[in-house]
Amino acid sequence: MSGKQRGLPKNKKMRHDTHFIDEITADSSEAIGRFIEIGQIRPNPEQPRKAFGDLSEMVESVKEKGILEPILVRYSEEEEKYEIIAGERRFQAASLAGLRKVPCIEVDVDNRGMLEISLVENLQRKDLNPFEEASAILRLAEQFRYTHEEIARKLGKSRTVITEALSLNRIPEDVQERCRQADIMSKSMLLQIVRQDSHESMHHLVDKITGEGITREEARKFNKPDDNGKPRIRRFSYNYKPDDRPFRINMTFDKKNVKKEEVILALKEALENLVRELEIERFEAEANKETDRKRPSRRRRSQRRGNAELT
Repeated sequence: MSGKQRGLPKNKKMRHDTHFIDEITADSSEAIGRFIEIGQIRPNPEQPRKAFGDLSEMVESVKEKGILEPILVRYSEEEEKYEIIAGERRFQAASLAGLRKVPCIEVDVDNRGMLEISLVENLQRKDLNPFEEASAILRLAEQFRYTHEEIARKLGKSRTVITEALSLNRIPEDVQERCRQADIMSKSMLLQIVRQDSHESMHHLVDKITGEGITREEARKFNKPDDNGKPRIRRFSYNYKPDDRPFRINMTFDKKNVKKEEVILALKEALENLVRELEIERFEAEANKETDRKRPSRRRRSQRRGNAELT
């Protein structure tokens, strides 16, 4: 590419979506629109999107028309660079297109504000896959203490949609990975999977979807009463996997609704049971050691008796 500056065309004004940029810049005199060198911008380390997909069409559009919507950034004194808050796909496309500078809006926000804006912006653009969306909504709920109603209002969705999206976080990671590999990304189909009553049932339904190509209606029947006319028990699943630890916890309750207090009691009971099992194992190990220690002395006494009889 030549050194010619490509970016916002002269006959175009910098524009942006009012859904999140106007909100954070309206009351701030610190918001500044400017062209910034590509090399002075770095990606957002907290980017909710894991994969950016095929950027070829966006790259061609950028080459022809430039960047029509500014990238939202903040300045990091520690890194001495600008961090992307929103617009990473545009930044990646601009880099691939060979642009030297891109139009940006610089705002002054802290780490919390940066993460919140990034999450909301990505969710509003509707290009996350269902699992990425579910994870991002969960972070809004847990890190910012938003209720389902508040999240729905921010994203312009119904409360039911938010609740359904959050429910996908209950799908264990190994089942999620199977869905990704099999390209099972329809939210309606994923909701049928998460509504299964056990981990094994989820895998079974994934097998049916991938092996037989069943429809959404057929997947719904998977939750219907069994051949004996007895309805399946809807079970509640609790899944926990910390980001920085090499383990996960999966718990399934034989009922549909479970309170947090019940989960805590179940975890305590499981822990107490593990402690008891460990104490029993230690006691048995010590008893075996004591038995092994006494056996040689018994053999020696038997040998002494035998020698005495010989004499």
